Order: sequence, then C-alpha cells, then structure tokens
Amino acid sequence: MAEQHSVLEYSLTIGLVAMEGRGFEYPTDLVAARDGRLYVPNRARDLGERGVRVTVTDIDSEYYGTFAHHGQGDGNMLSPMCIAENSRGHLYVTDDYTNRVSAFDYEGNFIRAWGESGDGEGQFNGPSGVAVDAQDNIYVADTNNDRVQKFTPGGQFILSFGSSGSGEGEFSMPWGVTVAPDGDLYIADWGNDRIQRFTSDCEFITAYGNSGRGDGELLRPSGVAIDERGYMYVSDWGNERLQVFDSDGKFLQKLRGEAGLSKWAANFLEINREEGEARKKSNLEPVLEVDDADDPHTQSAYIEKYFWAPMSVKLDGEGRVYVTDGNRHRIQVYRRVM
Repeated sequence: MAEQHSVLEYSLTIGLVAMEGRGFEYPTDLVAARDGRLYVPNRARDLGERGVRVTVTDIDSEYYGTFAHHGQGDGNMLSPMCIAENSRGHLYVTDDYTNRVSAFDYEGNFIRAWGESGDGEGQFNGPSGVAVDAQDNIYVADTNNDRVQKFTPGGQFILSFGSSGSGEGEFSMPWGVTVAPDGDLYIADWGNDRIQRFTSDCEFITAYGNSGRGDGELLRPSGVAIDERGYMYVSDWGNERLQVFDSDGKFLQKLRGEAGLSKWAANFLEINREEGEARKKSNLEPVLEVDDADDPHTQSAYIEKYFWAPMSVKLDGEGRVYVTDGNRHRIQVYRRVM
C-alpha cells in the first residue's frame, strides 16, 4: 500500500434530496463561479420533469433559485450533465440527451445554444464534460463519439481531437474535462481508466493511472481538477472515491467520503421530528454482513458518509475541493491542508 499524505480534510456538506426547488436530485457537476455562487446541474431520475434544473446556492447553503428546467426549448434541458464558466460570466451546460450545449448568464437567462445529434463537426453524441480556457474557448467531451471538440466563445467549431481506442490521444467515452492553470488540458478517459493530458494546442503529453482498485489506480474516472501547484484531483467513480496526485502523477491520498448533515438536511430533520428521532437511533456505519461487503459500491450504498457515484471534482479560488456526490444528492466539500 502506497504511503498516504494528508492533502485534504473534510469541511462540510451542501445539499438535500428534493425533486424541485431547494435541493438536488441526482446532481451531475458544479461550478464555483466568480460571483461567489455554486451552480449545480440536476439530471433527475428517468429525465423526470420536476427534477431537471440547475440549482443555485453558495458555500453557506444560501438558496438563490433554479433555472434550465425540463424541456427542449431554448433555455430548457432534458439531461444536464456538466457546467463551466467563462470570463464574462457565461455558464455553459451540456445536455447528453438533446446533444446540445446551452449558455446562460448568472441569473439563468438563456443566451445561446448549439449542437445536434451526429458525428460531424459541431455535432454530438452524449456530450458530458465542458471546460473553458483563458481565451474563453470551450472544450466539450463528445463522449459517445470518443473525442473532444473545441469551440469559440460563441459556439463556432474550431477543431476536434481523439478517436476510439486505447492508444495515446485515443479515448473510450471521455467524461470530465478541465483546463489547468498552465493551460494544459486534462481529460478523464472513462472507459480507459486513466487521465490524459494535452497541450493547449491539443497535442498529447502523457497519461496517468492504471486500471484497478489499488492506491493510484483508477476505475472509470469521471472528473479531474488541477490546482496551481499541478496537484491532480480525480473523482474515481468506479472505486467510489477521490484520489489526489502530485504534479508528477505520484499518488498522495485517497478519500472515501466523510459527509455529515448539511444545513438543509439539519433543518429538514428539525421540522420533521419523527424522522429526526429515527435517524438518531440508526446505525449509520453498519458492519456489512453481505456477500459483497468488500465491494466499494455496496459499502457506499449502506454507509451514508461515503461517496456514492462521485460525478465530478471542482476547485474554487479559496483552496476548496468540491465533489459532486450524485447518488447521495449532495456536495462534499474539502479544504486543503498541504
């Protein structure tokens, strides 16, 4: 077992399951925006009409409303996946069902959309990850086309790179995308169990990770974030954990999740006293007596504090790390201690 270093410590939890309004329903990503707010897409179960939305909150769990509700018109979504912000305060949200990218302002007002189903230039097949570089160019993981596409700030196609495969610069269902502070592009290559790194000109540099459950190994990574030191944070979706690596790709830390009650959940339990009393009597960390007790998916299903489907990892300017905990309808927030 590799030596661990304490890079992150748990700070707080944001969220509460809710089909509409204040709360989340199967959140997929977030952006910690320049206006101090958190914008969280919600995919909902089975494209449910009430659950689809972007929820707006902040680090103190203040609630500011929702936008991008269920539908196929301008400003509507059916299956929002990932979100990114540009320097002008425009928010870009991918929809892997309608195969579009939609842009909004901070108030949720619709600006523009582009994309349609297909494999041509500017077309998509299940787009997911989205990121913006220093010139406000937009990168979209075109997941089921096994490529990444680059667009102007207005949504005009510039180029695409990648093809189906497991070689250098090839992808198998790429998911999370991020632009590092130095301008390099990192892609969570979901089906190949690795992170790939490219220059700002989309030329392959290197890849990180091997398939597995050991320290530093990855299984279906969903997201990646890079801090100013080059440290890499990976939401290791298939292993139900977050992993941290240094700038050379050396393993530093793994975290299974430490979530406590959010402000919203505490408020709910205070109002609904019977549920609150039942929770106090519950064993939240049971000893599992099932055949697959060592499987991380089983552990996460039974143990509330653990990540259960960590969909993405994002950073803010204050050194906080946010993990979108999809099946628990919450965000786990960590602070850097190293």
